[in-house]
Amino acid sequence: MPVKNILIIDDSPTERFALSELLIRSGYQVITAESGDDGVEKARKQQPNLILMDVVMPGMNGYQATRTLTRDETTRHIPVIVCTSKGQETDRIWGLRQGAIDYIVKPIDADELLSKIAAL
Repeated sequence: MPVKNILIIDDSPTERFALSELLIRSGYQVITAESGDDGVEKARKQQPNLILMDVVMPGMNGYQATRTLTRDETTRHIPVIVCTSKGQETDRIWGLRQGAIDYIVKPIDADELLSKIAAL
């Protein structure tokens, strides 16, 4: 199934806006969430085709939210790409171990992100 609806989970209004603008200009529909908890709830209700997940957030962090979503029967089919400033190799490995299909370090390269989405 082609990706049409993308959920962005990021506590930074600037990051949510920048990613939303990029994706909308590229023809995607975008849903946003300000926290891991809010993102999990929106993913369950709205069933997006893809989730872009920040890691460093108050409350439920992105690793916890990714693990919750990829182990939940209602959301496990939704691919998660972690988009974070945490650039250590151990961070990337941990993100993938939580169930993410990919890991991108901020600042996000627009062409890289769009090609990864298109490959889905």
